[in-house]
Amino acid sequence: MDIIIATDEKIVVPLFVKYRAFYGFEVNGHEAEFLRERIKHRESIIFIAMQDHIAAGFVQLYPTFSSLACGRVYIINDLYVDQAYRKGGLAEALMKRAISYAEQMDAAYITLETTIDNFGANRLYEKLGMTKDRTVHYSKRLK
Repeated sequence: MDIIIATDEKIVVPLFVKYRAFYGFEVNGHEAEFLRERIKHRESIIFIAMQDHIAAGFVQLYPTFSSLACGRVYIINDLYVDQAYRKGGLAEALMKRAISYAEQMDAAYITLETTIDNFGANRLYEKLGMTKDRTVHYSKRLK
């Protein structure tokens, strides 16, 4: 398995569509454009796990900053492994690559959110040394 940085959206779009479907979002035809813009403007970093020359999973990080930490922060917004490749360590390898990248970029921390009942993911994050925050997360849907 190789983990590469996406420089073109085409390789990750099929996985991105499956990822969105996993969370109940319909294909809207804007997935490729969305990813193309993130890559083009360097608004995100997408690592892709390649298994036998096939894109098997990806993790997408968004760079931002923390005023409290006075430093760069990376948000892991998306982590997905195609069902055919699950239970083979790809999610862990992708997470380790994301964490390593954030460390190389001298980030203050790396963060993510997931649902309480995403038990497998929660076990993985805790295995990698991530801890649950004591904060409450609020959001308001605008679209």
